[in-house]
Amino acid sequence: MAAARHEPVLHVDGNAAAGALSEVFRIDIIAALGRCRHCGSVKAVGEAMVFIDAPGIVVRCRDCQGVLLRLVETPTRYWLDLSGLNYLEIDRED
Repeated sequence: MAAARHEPVLHVDGNAAAGALSEVFRIDIIAALGRCRHCGSVKAVGEAMVFIDAPGIVVRCRDCQGVLLRLVETPTRYWLDLSGLNYLEIDRED
């Protein structure tokens, strides 16, 4: 159910996306740095705002609320949109 216009939409931090994103990336994506395409802010994915009350997961920039990524899971595939990120910097683990 969508929130009323005057009620704030509840969100959680980026760590809430860890489980779903680990299914796609098979690495710890929460510590990865991403640059917001909307405002240029560079932060760890774990610092983002995650909205889970949608068809899938929507991850938004904490600074400007621009959409960074969307992930939808179906029984047979994942749909991943990273168009809100200029880049995603992932540390290599040795």
